[in-house]
Amino acid sequence: MTSVLGIALLTFALSGSAVAFVPIGGGASTHVTITATALLQKVTETCRVVAEAAGHDFKPTGSSPEELVQACLGPRATGEVSGAKFHSALQDIYTQNGLVDRDFVSSAPHHFNSENFVQGRTLIVEGMAAIKANIGKENFKAARETLGRILHTLQDFYSHSNWVELGNTKPYINLIRPDLSLDNLADIDTATCRDCASGTCPNTILPNILSEKKLTSGYMGIFSSEKPQGKCSHGGEADLTSTTHPRGGISKDERRSDNVALHNAAVNIATAASLELLEDLRLVAGNDDYLRMMGIARSAVVCFVIDTTGSMSEDIDAARAVVYEIIDSKKGTQDEPSEYILVPFNDPGFGPMTRTTDPDKMKSEIAKLRANGGGDTPEMCLSGLLLALTGAPSSSYIYVFTDAVAKDMYLKATVIALIRSTKSTVSFFITAPFKRHRRFTRAANLDVYKELALASGGQAIQVSKKDLPQATGVILDTSTSALVTVIQHARNPGKPEIFPFMLDESLKNITIYITGPTIAFTLTNPAGVSSSQGDTIGKLGTLQTVGNLWRIRLNADSLEGNWQLNVNSNQQYTLKVTGQSTITFIYNFVESFEGPHPGYAVLSGRPQAGQPATLMLSVLGRKGPSSITIGDVALVTVSGPETASNSTTLDMGNGDILVTVDAMPEGEFVVTLEGTDKVSNSKFQRQSTTQMSISKVKIMAVVDSSVRPGESFRIPISVLTQGSGGKYSINARIDRGFPMSHPDSIILTTGVYTNTSLTITPPADTPSGTDVTLTVEALSDSGVDSNYMVMRFSVLTKITDFIQPVCKLMSVLADACPQDVSQCKSFQWELAANLTDGNGTGIESVALRQGSGNIATTSLSDPFILANYTASCCSQIVEIVAVDKVGNVGKCYHSIVRSAGPPALTMSLTMWLGLLISALVTRF
Repeated sequence: MTSVLGIALLTFALSGSAVAFVPIGGGASTHVTITATALLQKVTETCRVVAEAAGHDFKPTGSSPEELVQACLGPRATGEVSGAKFHSALQDIYTQNGLVDRDFVSSAPHHFNSENFVQGRTLIVEGMAAIKANIGKENFKAARETLGRILHTLQDFYSHSNWVELGNTKPYINLIRPDLSLDNLADIDTATCRDCASGTCPNTILPNILSEKKLTSGYMGIFSSEKPQGKCSHGGEADLTSTTHPRGGISKDERRSDNVALHNAAVNIATAASLELLEDLRLVAGNDDYLRMMGIARSAVVCFVIDTTGSMSEDIDAARAVVYEIIDSKKGTQDEPSEYILVPFNDPGFGPMTRTTDPDKMKSEIAKLRANGGGDTPEMCLSGLLLALTGAPSSSYIYVFTDAVAKDMYLKATVIALIRSTKSTVSFFITAPFKRHRRFTRAANLDVYKELALASGGQAIQVSKKDLPQATGVILDTSTSALVTVIQHARNPGKPEIFPFMLDESLKNITIYITGPTIAFTLTNPAGVSSSQGDTIGKLGTLQTVGNLWRIRLNADSLEGNWQLNVNSNQQYTLKVTGQSTITFIYNFVESFEGPHPGYAVLSGRPQAGQPATLMLSVLGRKGPSSITIGDVALVTVSGPETASNSTTLDMGNGDILVTVDAMPEGEFVVTLEGTDKVSNSKFQRQSTTQMSISKVKIMAVVDSSVRPGESFRIPISVLTQGSGGKYSINARIDRGFPMSHPDSIILTTGVYTNTSLTITPPADTPSGTDVTLTVEALSDSGVDSNYMVMRFSVLTKITDFIQPVCKLMSVLADACPQDVSQCKSFQWELAANLTDGNGTGIESVALRQGSGNIATTSLSDPFILANYTASCCSQIVEIVAVDKVGNVGKCYHSIVRSAGPPALTMSLTMWLGLLISALVTRF
C-alpha cells in the first residue's frame, strides 16, 4: 500500500490532465455524472417495482432526488418526506469514487492502466463481495463507500482500455463475473499502438490488434517515462510515457475534437456497466434493503441507550412506554421510524445492540429489559453510547436513560469524535435517586452529559423519576421525518439576551426547548404578540415544564416571519427551535487536493486552523436545488456571539455548492444557512446540529481492502502539526474489541508529516461482513491541541465460490390461457424450475424479479430445489432469481406471450421429472 505521506506529496506535486473521466471540454462527462445517472436510474427502477407491487402509482413530479424520494415513499404513508438521507447516501458514494484519484493515483489496477486487467477485475470482484456481505449485516455506509470506489475502477476500464476501439457497444460482463475468464489479453511482448507525434490522433491502436480483438490499455507513468516497447500510453501531460515512442495516448477521459465519438461511447458503456453492477447488487439485497442502502427510507431512526442497573426500574418503564407509543401512534405515517436500535448498559457490561426494522421485535426486546446489578454509582454509560454511535446510521437521534455518572470517562474524546463524524444527535434523560442526590448532582458529574448533548445538538434533561414520562415527549417530537433545526444556542454562565429567529412557510410542528434551572423568558411573534414562562396555554403556543426543561409547542397559525426569544437568566441554559420541513441542507468540511485529477476530499476530523474553511454543501428544496436560492452561509459559535460570515459560494453542479469562509471562529461552532424558497417565495433559516472546532493537527490514513479473519492488517498513518512540535499521544479505539497494537506516542516536527502505523487482528471466527469502526486521536503532550480520524472497514472471509446458481426451466402448463388476452382473468398457468448451486455454498434465497404470481419452493437446504410458480394468464412473464450464500445470482426467464402462428408448445407438470428441458438456462 502506498504510504499516506507519499500520496500527500504526490498529489501536491502533480498537475496536468486527468487519469479519469474529467470535466474538460464542452459536454464532457465525469465520474460523478456517470455514477449519478446510473444510481438515479436504478433507484427509479426499484422504486417503481416496489410501488407497483404495493398497488401504487409511481409518478415523480420532477427529476430531482427530492421528488424521486417523495414519489418512492409518499404513497406508502402520509406526512413530510425528506430527501436528506438519500442525498447523504449519494455523497458517500460520490466522495469515495473521487478519492480513488487521490489515494490511488499511481495504482495501475485501480484505473485499469498498464494492462492490469486481472488485478483491476480482482478489485471489483472483492469489492462486490464486501458490499454484499455488508448489506447482509445492514452495514450500509460501509457498503456505499466500497461501491463508490469500485464504480470508479469499473468506469475507468472503458476510458482507459481499447474496448470501445474494438467495436464493442455493450459492457464487458466478465469484469463483474469472476467465473468467466478474461480472454485475448495482449501480452507484455505484443506491440499495441502506433506513434502519434501530435498526441491527439483519432485512433492509434495497431490494425492487427483491432482485427485480432486484442485487449490492451494505456501505460501511465507519473515518475518515469519508461514503458514496454510498442505499448500504448494513457496520454496527457501527467503521463510521462506519452513522450516515449509510440507517443500519444488512448485515454477517452476528455471529450476533444479528435475523439468525440470514442469519448461518448466510453461514457455510454461505462454508464451501462455501472447499471449492470448495481442490478447485481439489487438482486442480492432485495428491493427494500437496496433502497435502504441508498438512503431511501423514512428519516427517523429511534435509538435507545438504557441503564439497566438496579435503581432504573421506573426509567425502563418510561422508556418502554414511549417506545410503545412511538410504534403505535406513528404506524402508517412518514414519522414511523425506519429502524429501531436498543443498547442496554450496566456495570461492568454493556450491549448487545439490537437493530431491527420490525416494530414488534423492538417491543419484544425492550419488554425483556429488567433492572438489576450495579452497586457503585458510576456505570458504563459511554461504552453503551459508543456502541450505539458505531451501529446506528449517520444523523440518528439517540436517547440515553441513566441515573448515574459515567465510569468510563476515558471514552469521552472518542464519543465526541464519533458524534462529529456521524452527525448524530444525543439527548440524555437523567434521573437521580434521593440516596445519590448529593453526590450525583455536583456540576462536575453532570458536565460530561451536558457537553456531549451540546456537541451533538441534543439536550441534557434532568428530571425526577416520577416526572420522567412527561419529559419523554421530546422523543416523540424528534423521532419524526424531515426534522430541521432553526437555531440552537447555549450560554454558560447565562446572561440576559435576545435571540432572533426566522420561521418560514414550509415549517410545521414547531417546538421551542429551553433547559436551565432558573429561567425567565418572553417569546414574541412577527405581529408583536408576546407570551412568557407563566403562560401554560398562551397566545402563541402550549407550554410544558418538567425538570429543567421548558417545552413550547407553537400554535399552527400565523407562524411565518421574524420572531425573537428574550431570555433572562444568570445560570447555564440552552435553547433550541425545531420543526418539520423538506427544506434543509447537508454539508461536509472538505479540503482540496491536486494531481492529475484534482478534487475535494471530505475531512474525517476537525478542519485546519489558520486557513479558510471549505464546505461542500447541498441544499434540499421541495423541487430540487433549482427551487432554492442560497443566501448567507456562516459559522456561528453556539456558546457566544462570534460569527464568521464572510463567505463565498461556487455552484459545483449536481446540486453541490462549494462554500469558502475566510476565517473560522476559535470556539465550538455550527453552520447556519439563510435562503429563499422559490416555491413559496419565503425566506428560511436553518442550522446544523453538530458542533465543530478547529485544530492545528492533521491525521491521514487510507484503507482500500477488506480485512481477513485471523490475519493481521496494518494501517499506515501520517500525522502533521502546524502548531508546536514535540511529543503527541496516539490513542486508538476499535468498536469490535479486536487485538490491536500501535505506538503510544510519536514525536512531531512542525510542518512535517510523521509516519506510524497500527495493526489489527480480527479473530478467526469473525463473521464475514462485520463492520469495524476505528477511531484514532493524536493529542499534544500539553493537552492544548488534538485531532481525530474515524475509519470504517470490513472483515471479509476469502470468497472461493464464484459460480452462479443454475436455474433450469423444467415444465410449463399454459394451455388453459386463452388466445384472446382480454379474457385472461379467469385462467391460470404454471411453471416448474429446477435450481441448484452445485458444489457451491448453497442457495440462500429464491424470489421473483418479474411476475405477479406466487412461487413456492422445496427446502432451500436440498441440493436440488424445485420452484413452482402459479400466475394469472394476465401475467405472462416470469423471472426467477436464486442467490447463493456469497451473493452469486442465477436467473430463469420465461414468457407465455403467444406470437402469430401455431400455438406455443407447453408441457404437463407431470412430465418434468423425466424431461430435462433446457428451453432456457441462464447463469449469472
